[in-house]
Amino acid sequence: MQYKLKLGDKYKRNMVNSIKPNKAELEFLTLSYNRFYDLFDEIINEEFWEKDEWYRYSKIKDGFSVYVEVIQYEPISFVIEQIKKNRPPMESEIGSDVFRFIRNLIIHFPFYDSWNQVWINKSLANWNKEGQFIDRFLRNYAGKNVVKYRFWEEDKKLMTYLSIKFPKSYADNDKIYLKDLLNEKEGVKFSFILMKKILDTQVLK
Repeated sequence: MQYKLKLGDKYKRNMVNSIKPNKAELEFLTLSYNRFYDLFDEIINEEFWEKDEWYRYSKIKDGFSVYVEVIQYEPISFVIEQIKKNRPPMESEIGSDVFRFIRNLIIHFPFYDSWNQVWINKSLANWNKEGQFIDRFLRNYAGKNVVKYRFWEEDKKLMTYLSIKFPKSYADNDKIYLKDLLNEKEGVKFSFILMKKILDTQVLK
């Protein structure tokens, strides 16, 4: 995909106008966007889902990793705040907290071979230090209502429906599977479509 990152976008930052991206940000963002778009194009393709579980998992992991790094770029953080005000409920939280939770889970616990294997419990979440992001996420989101979404795949003329199901509880003996939060195929496709939508706000095509 050919694109140009937006230059000269002005926004308020501590009451001072800033121009983004600067040279270092542009270098980082260019590499990140190129990698994410390559992954997006592969993952959204139906042939990707015929690959073996480990191959799929490694590519999905890379995609979430790139996205979570990029949303630290301040203009994208601003976009996510605007989504919270103007878009359907929970879309902002999914585009930030949920995707960051998934990224942290698969990066910090690198002993799984596939999406469906990944699980976490309270003791694992706090094995090194209590109160880190995974633990905070599960404390905050356990027991929240199911969030339902749909997305349109233009090439297939297909509307796909899915649910994001937060764990019912986060107690000492609860074993929480990633696949129960978000199933692999439809859930990952939806995630990458939403991630791309957010990242595209900084792109001139």
